[in-house]
Amino acid sequence: MKTNPPAARPTEDGLIARYFAPLAGYGADGLRDDAATLRPSPGCDLVLTADAIVEGVHYLPDDPPASIARKALGVNLSDIAAKGAIPRGFLLTLALPDDWTEAWLAGFANGLSEAATAFGCPLLGGDTVRSAGPALIGVTAFGEVPHGGMVRRMTAEIGDILCVSGTIGDAALGLPLLDGSQPKWGDHLGSAARGVLIDRYHHPRPRVSLAPILRRHARAAMDVSDGLVGDLTKMLAGGGRSAEIILSDVPLSDSARAALALDPGLIRTIVTGGDDYEILCAVAPNYVDGFIAESLAVGIPIARIGTVVAGDRAPVFRRPDGSEHAFTTRSFSHF
Repeated sequence: MKTNPPAARPTEDGLIARYFAPLAGYGADGLRDDAATLRPSPGCDLVLTADAIVEGVHYLPDDPPASIARKALGVNLSDIAAKGAIPRGFLLTLALPDDWTEAWLAGFANGLSEAATAFGCPLLGGDTVRSAGPALIGVTAFGEVPHGGMVRRMTAEIGDILCVSGTIGDAALGLPLLDGSQPKWGDHLGSAARGVLIDRYHHPRPRVSLAPILRRHARAAMDVSDGLVGDLTKMLAGGGRSAEIILSDVPLSDSARAALALDPGLIRTIVTGGDDYEILCAVAPNYVDGFIAESLAVGIPIARIGTVVAGDRAPVFRRPDGSEHAFTTRSFSHF
């Protein structure tokens, strides 16, 4: 029986024209040039960040390609938002393994287009190459802030109130529901709760609308990507600062609370697992009420979780009875 030969794959230029040129913004010349231009608005500074996600490390091989694209852009825009910046554009490096398909790439491009449109962040350029290993998606994102207005990570002061947006731990709980771990608590969790946790793993929610509010109220900020415990430790490293955190004040979704009720040991996963992409910030006490009110006005809840205190030790997380809850592993490690 005679069969037709497989269709030839498009060239790199063909891939760019078909899947990525429609995402290009002004200054990118339809991705037909080797570089793009980006001029900040008058009186503004550019804010730059770069982050990559790798198959098998940051996402699962069977994850939907549209979700992978949204995550790749979202984790970078989370960093942009934490600096008080508004997105302006991004560069994409896409390293594809030998077994890539056009169906996968079409789904990826659709998801990337949806995210870029939703956050007003057009594609400005990048590179598409072959990978000898797993797929790698690298994004360099650009944002802008009024001159001198970027919110720094390590500028918290003793006495500041520590706040976090949204809820913590959902994505870290969603991962074992997908990766074959088959946790016992997952067998007893309702389908709706499972769906919430899985969705948070697949789809980070960069808090872009918080950016101008952070500039007005926050003394320091960063996004929670590697786990609340570890990222707070990074924020306060050096300078004789530590923190007192009330563990029960860390905001949890109803789904995370349901999982925690089934297995109290999950508190470690919740606060150290990462992939939250919420905003952790330090706010002077007299600014906290205004910060919370303005954040709620744009639909983002804020929780007070503790206080910056004097000291050189790692932040202390306390149970309701005042005893310390120690964590042997404080965050996700890339190496």
